[in-house]
Amino acid sequence: MGDPKKSRKRWQGPRHPWKKDNLNRELALLGKYGLRNKRELWRANSIIKSYRNQASAILALEESDRAIKEKDLIKKLSKLGLLNEDAVLDNVLDLSVNELLERRLQTILLKLNIAKTLYQARQLIVHGHISIGDRRVSPPGYLVSRDEESKIKCEIAVLVETGPMAEKVA
Repeated sequence: MGDPKKSRKRWQGPRHPWKKDNLNRELALLGKYGLRNKRELWRANSIIKSYRNQASAILALEESDRAIKEKDLIKKLSKLGLLNEDAVLDNVLDLSVNELLERRLQTILLKLNIAKTLYQARQLIVHGHISIGDRRVSPPGYLVSRDEESKIKCEIAVLVETGPMAEKVA
């Protein structure tokens, strides 16, 4: 059963953590997406790996069961914003960690020009200034669905520099 205070590990680290090309690739992703540590990257890798495993398990099923489960998985991933609605199961196997990291709240704030940098976006989220609809969201790694993307609001005015004068963006 386990202790309710000790949650289960949601990530799996790399098999060979000290390979130089893996270290360089991970470090580049940490900087590109403003991640706090490699554990956030490994969690994203684990999520993508679970979707790929689901897709490969569906490929092994018979045609009658396969069509229903394939449709459900693609619908779930398209709702999350990782795939298009007309995607096929092979597209699930082609998913990369970059596509998942693009759907994080921290990255979406930067793309919506609510924050100037990824680090400012992370600070706004952690300090509780960002809400989705009526709900305040505090984890920067929250995966934003397509429906929620239009409901993102910033509770405070953020100063964005545009030259000698700074203007407020709300």
